This record gives sequence, C-alpha cells and structure tokens, in this order.
Amino acid sequence: MVDQMRRSSRSVCTNIGEAWRKRRYPAHFVSKLSDAEGEAEETRVWLEFAYRCGYLIQAQAQELDQVYDQILGQLVRMVSEPEQWTIR
Repeated sequence: MVDQMRRSSRSVCTNIGEAWRKRRYPAHFVSKLSDAEGEAEETRVWLEFAYRCGYLIQAQAQELDQVYDQILGQLVRMVSEPEQWTIR
C-alpha cells in the first residue's frame, strides 16, 4: 500500500511538471494534467484504504483528503481552461 501511494503521489508531481514544460502544445498539456488528475484520485483512494486499515487517524485522513481535493480542483480548473495556462 505504501509503495503504491508513493508512486501515485509522485506521479501527480511529475505529470504536472511535464504538462508545464509542454504548455506550448495545448492537447499535450491537457493530456498530462488529466494523467495527474487520475494519479491524484488514485492517491486519494490509497489514503482511504490507509485510514480504513487503521494506518491513519481520522484527522490525518481528513486533512490529506482536503489537500487532494484542492489539488484535484486546480487540475480540473486547468484542464477546463487550458488557454489561461498555455503559451500562445
């Protein structure tokens, strides 16, 4: 579980970084942000498992869930309006 959580959470960052470098190409930018969104949601699922298995207390789980909710919200916003972020 820990290994998968590490992979998915790191993948969020790396996909955002790749998207940022590819912002000259709107389709590629959106594709990498979409990948980051998927990885963020996967991390959120692993956090839920960690809580249900007793590895996290409720306060920790809620705090991390809120953080990932904010990350996902920003990713959705960027995917919905890529023209605000891409280079023209």
